[in-house]
Amino acid sequence: MFVIRLAGVLALLMVGGSLILYLLSGNPRYRYWAWVFTRIGLVTLLVFMALLLIERLLAPIF
Repeated sequence: MFVIRLAGVLALLMVGGSLILYLLSGNPRYRYWAWVFTRIGLVTLLVFMALLLIERLLAPIF
């Protein structure tokens, strides 16, 4: 769980950094990277939520 949380925080920092660099320089490459990091963050969020759901469903069994 720690690794997934760390990946989410890093993705959020990279999105913010890329957007700031895009606003400062106007280079569209940074906007592309922000979109890539946003997708990574969304996948990380979905995996995290799926793990929480599985934990809730399996907790009464064990």
